[in-house]
Amino acid sequence: MFLLNSLEFSLPFTNPVLIFSLILFIILFAPILLNKVKIPHLLGLIIAGAIVGPKGLYIMDMDSSIILFGTVGLLYIMFLAGLEIDIAGFKKNSGKSLLFGLYTFSFPMIIGTAVSYYLLNFSMPASVLIASAFAGHTLLAYPIVSKLGLSKNTAVTITVGGTLIADLLSLLVLAGIAGLYSGGVSQSFWLQLGGSIVVFALIVTLLFPIIARWFFKRFDDNISQYIFVLAMVFMGAFLAEAAGVEGIIGAFLAGISLNRLIPHTSPLMNRIEFVGNALFIPFFLIWVGMRIDYAVFFKDLETITLAVAFTGIATSAKFIAAWLTQKNFGFSKDERKLIFGLSNARVAATLAVVLVGRRIFINMDEVDAAAELGQVVEKIPLFSESVLNATILTILLTCTIGSFAAQKGAMNIALKDAEDSDGEDDEFDEKLLIPVSNMDTIDELINLAVTVKSKKSKKALFALNVIDNNVVDKNAYRQAKKALRRASQVAAASDNEVTELLRYDLNIKNAISSVIKEHQITDLVLGLHAKGGVTDSYLGNLTEGILAKANGTTMIYKSFQPLATIKRHLIVLPANAEREVGFPYWLVKVWQIAKNTGASLVFYGNEHSIEYVQSIHKKHPVEASFKPLDDWDELLIIAKDVKPNDSLFLVMSRKEHLSYQQSMTKVPLYLNKYFNEMNFIMVYPIQLGEEEQTENHLNPSMDSFVQSFDKLEGIGKTITKLFKRNK
Repeated sequence: MFLLNSLEFSLPFTNPVLIFSLILFIILFAPILLNKVKIPHLLGLIIAGAIVGPKGLYIMDMDSSIILFGTVGLLYIMFLAGLEIDIAGFKKNSGKSLLFGLYTFSFPMIIGTAVSYYLLNFSMPASVLIASAFAGHTLLAYPIVSKLGLSKNTAVTITVGGTLIADLLSLLVLAGIAGLYSGGVSQSFWLQLGGSIVVFALIVTLLFPIIARWFFKRFDDNISQYIFVLAMVFMGAFLAEAAGVEGIIGAFLAGISLNRLIPHTSPLMNRIEFVGNALFIPFFLIWVGMRIDYAVFFKDLETITLAVAFTGIATSAKFIAAWLTQKNFGFSKDERKLIFGLSNARVAATLAVVLVGRRIFINMDEVDAAAELGQVVEKIPLFSESVLNATILTILLTCTIGSFAAQKGAMNIALKDAEDSDGEDDEFDEKLLIPVSNMDTIDELINLAVTVKSKKSKKALFALNVIDNNVVDKNAYRQAKKALRRASQVAAASDNEVTELLRYDLNIKNAISSVIKEHQITDLVLGLHAKGGVTDSYLGNLTEGILAKANGTTMIYKSFQPLATIKRHLIVLPANAEREVGFPYWLVKVWQIAKNTGASLVFYGNEHSIEYVQSIHKKHPVEASFKPLDDWDELLIIAKDVKPNDSLFLVMSRKEHLSYQQSMTKVPLYLNKYFNEMNFIMVYPIQLGEEEQTENHLNPSMDSFVQSFDKLEGIGKTITKLFKRNK
């Protein structure tokens, strides 16, 4: 009893252990309880925060730790939005993002200023400031969208890009009004603000990627990499504040800057999303709820009136912006709901504007004059307490409306996507085999396999270790199990599972061939040591052994640096590559690399082969360029184009097949002499025997090829039938 008496249980709680335990229980149970009545988990946490906060039951106070974690959570949401955005789609749709950003900023400004000035009788500066509070928005519902796998949806990409524009413009209005009352608005003020913003943006977008690539090349420790990423996020936020804008702008740009260096399928990305969704973002939502005062609903008519007016301004203006965006770009109604839901919630910029309005005094001239005479005059703030309370209620209402709209739209889109791909997974059971023996190459082999595979196939990886049946070695079994466990650990870090296979056989070729047949393996990923080279005997044994018995897609990978740090992949196509039946299948793997890592693609090939790739690029845009290469004897030309952080991707062929060239016999010499200090992948595509070739395979039409690629990207039917035929 003495121990219990020594603890403090009075409200609000002050024991840090008890406070943290309570918050964790809220994060755990609030979403579960409210999901039963179809309330989004985001709102559950906000409501829970309001109940336990100082304006509710006052179980917890709004102390510095809550504010710290709440701020971290807000920055984390914006960072994730930048990190997960489709860079190629972002660039392609930059004009659309700009237009939406202008829509979602302009309509709240116009409607908000007019209503506040003419109907609510605020002064013009106050009306403009109120309007700017609702012109920006917070991507509060983004975790819902991300969880449903829609972060790369075009509507989401446009909305995220528009968020940056709208928030930046609203914060510039805030800076202008604040400067007006402080007497600091002049040409030099705007030049200084603009210059500082430009310098900050250049540092984050240009310098951050260089620092990050240097770090990731030299440090592969999981904890160090995560801490480094967090440090970059908050440094970006600090630089933004130093430049005169909110930290959320810096966090978002930091996400954009690191986007290409953190593959979306990587263990690091999995850790970033896990920690954010489990801890930081829920803390932010609870922090938002703790600011809400429900009592004003019952005691202050002016606050209620203003809250209704503000909510009407904010919601109607954002809906108009979403509706116009839908009509301009041909989006569906569900995509309009998604745009509206993401852009209707507001927290950070809105609170910043209103709190600044409380610190601006409209009668400072009278106060200064009275002070000179020794008199005291009451300071009158630009915004009253009722405006602050009404704004907080508006934040709650807009977050509620936005969360419901975003959840409804996102779920409908996700269900439609699931219906469109229904049954395709059963027709094509993607399975990748990764022989593992060298501990130095396991991590990168698994990372490559995770990057190129379909996201839907979380159990598609098979790791194989072969023990020579003729050698009696007590340590062989122990080393084999160690290598297999390492493969499982690396895959698990990215939320994937590995099936461990341990075989005793006379040689590795027989073991791999047997496993391919037994488990119906579709892809084989082989590794070379970073310091090793490719020999003629190696390729000879490979083509005469494994490749002769297994007609899946085979990739031979040498990793000189981490896959995530590669800027460009140089893909070399042989003549007639498009006539091989496996052409769309390996091309999907290349597309997966580009989409998951953000690296650009440079295709080398003859005009006819390049046309097929360009047809895919038009429909599925990634950052890619195309260069002519008519003869593989000219392969040395590519060596002159190689830059630091490039990777080489050679599309090979088995002998006596359509795309085989005699020059391929020189590939080991070229790789060892000119491309030894860089990553390279040699891919052997699925190929039919001469008696199995059909006119359609020999001369595929452009439309049929694009259709095959489209189906294959969603795990389709065309390659499945071809693969089964070769079985």
